[in-house]
Amino acid sequence: MSETKGICYLVGAGPGDPGLITLRGKECIEAADVIIYDNLANNEFISWAKSDAELIFAGKTAKCHALRQIEINELLVEKTGEGKVVTRLKGGDPLIFGRGGEEGAALHDAGIEFEFIPGISSAIAGPAYAGIPLTHRKYCSQVSIFTGHESPDKENPSIDYRQIVRAPGTKIMLMGVRRLPYIMETILSEGGDPDTPVALVRQATTGLQKTLTGTVSTIAEKAAEADFKAPAVCIIGGVVNCREKLNWFEKRPLFGKRVVVTRTQKQASQLKADLRVLGAEILEMPTIRVSQSEGDDARGFAHCVAECHTYDWIIFTSPNAVEYFFRAFDLIRDDARSIGGCRIAAVGPGTAAKLKEYRMATDLIPAEHVAEGLVKAFQEEVGSIENTTMLWVRAKGARDVLSKALNEAGVILDEAIAYQTQPETEDPTGAVKKFKDEGADFITFTSSSTVEGFFDLGLSIPDETLIASMGPVTSEKLLENGYDPDVEANPHNLPSLVKAVTALATESLFGDDEEADFPEGDY
Repeated sequence: MSETKGICYLVGAGPGDPGLITLRGKECIEAADVIIYDNLANNEFISWAKSDAELIFAGKTAKCHALRQIEINELLVEKTGEGKVVTRLKGGDPLIFGRGGEEGAALHDAGIEFEFIPGISSAIAGPAYAGIPLTHRKYCSQVSIFTGHESPDKENPSIDYRQIVRAPGTKIMLMGVRRLPYIMETILSEGGDPDTPVALVRQATTGLQKTLTGTVSTIAEKAAEADFKAPAVCIIGGVVNCREKLNWFEKRPLFGKRVVVTRTQKQASQLKADLRVLGAEILEMPTIRVSQSEGDDARGFAHCVAECHTYDWIIFTSPNAVEYFFRAFDLIRDDARSIGGCRIAAVGPGTAAKLKEYRMATDLIPAEHVAEGLVKAFQEEVGSIENTTMLWVRAKGARDVLSKALNEAGVILDEAIAYQTQPETEDPTGAVKKFKDEGADFITFTSSSTVEGFFDLGLSIPDETLIASMGPVTSEKLLENGYDPDVEANPHNLPSLVKAVTALATESLFGDDEEADFPEGDY
């Protein structure tokens, strides 16, 4: 055993909606040297891990166990005993039918420090996302939770259905869909009211959530007819009737729609959040990755950053350009005033917002958030720019529209290659396989490079999948690859892209009064 003292965090990941994991849970994932995880309703949590963290799958299904429970206990003791920070990531809450108590006991017996991080159980979240309160003054003030995962052939069953039936209030059953006919028959045989309302909520809190309602006497037959499968939470009681007025989640415009997001993992967060709040299931498929420039490009970039104070204008055409510029600037200079009196142009509000993070104001933002719009803005708002010195901070391989126009106008232009985009050759989220196997309702492309990266993965877009493009440059690249986008965002920014997807889903039109966000640019 290592002399360095390790610790094991037994973390509840919640029911699936990534917004429902606790802040403490996220901290434990980010700090972990080793993550031992179950079948999670949302694998996005794994992407929060350190790049060198060891990831070990220990999931269990009804008929397949990656590791037996005793092996999981031994693994927790072994890895933590090596002096590592271990995060044991479990769906829902680790202490509600999660065997967290057994794992904690094993760690205690081995003299290893551990900590429980509670999670939101599907027993609570499932009903809430289906519009069913567990308690209500009109119906009840008591809740019982039990598992349906027990064999009917067991000699001494631990579940006393007679007491469950007699207990007042709402009953919540987890892990019982496969045995629903037996359980409902048993409840009836123990004197349960056949007309008691029942709801089943499958894949709760995700864009694939499905809810089926009935009664104790009808729900098993309805579930069989609908081929209603696990995982699902079962709610038994009068509170199910509240769903008629309180069903909020399933009424969202993108509910039940799977949307593919092709941005880099780092940049996808805002687009995912905007789509998810509308009810969509997100399939995160990064088709490109961004890295700093190399070789001569890196040396030239460093020189331009060091001399940035000598220019009249610095032009940024993406948030990435801003980030890489100031990352280098902070290494070279220790005083923000060293940037001098240069003026700053940004291709759109998203880039301007990124500049603001570095306490930098923007002097010029075009109405059209593309390179052509920036050229037009210089002509109309600045006037003659002949003999003006400008530094364009850009990506390797960016379109030359801006440089040609500025050179023709007599600008003394230097180009600093801050970063490069490369096709993502791996499948870090598992989304490529899922897309191949199950398809999607929509696919979004935010730049021409995301299009190129998508097809570099050897993928094709099924006829039934609708294509949403950020803007004309992206659309042109799609056309080059034989696909005509179904919709193009106008203006060319993330809010408009989200609106466009929503309009396709709901066949309704939206206004254009929302503020613009990230532009189409050199991602």
